[in-house]
Amino acid sequence: MSDIQSAAGILYRLNTACSAEEFFALLGVDYDPKIVNVARLHILRRMGQYLAKEQFAGAAEAEVTARCKAVLEQAYADFVASSPIEQRVFKVLQDAVAEPKKPAAFVPLSALK
Repeated sequence: MSDIQSAAGILYRLNTACSAEEFFALLGVDYDPKIVNVARLHILRRMGQYLAKEQFAGAAEAEVTARCKAVLEQAYADFVASSPIEQRVFKVLQDAVAEPKKPAAFVPLSALK
């Protein structure tokens, strides 16, 4: 392991993970493959939203790992309790329920000169 890898620890390994399953394995979080197969991107996006609120500067590696694990468990639980449609972590799903825009005014061809 290089100095960069050992210094960054779990955050480095999570950053280089290639799949949702790898995140769960790295952090030792149990999961139902059926839920992950449906909501993998949503779970990881929600985990990222939760992690963005965390401050890891100066934290010991064990604390960083425990906090990352808790965040993944929380993100996963969000999708055990409800669906990706209900959680709406992606903009396209948020926009789908946003206030509808007023339709453009209809101008009949006969009104054009």
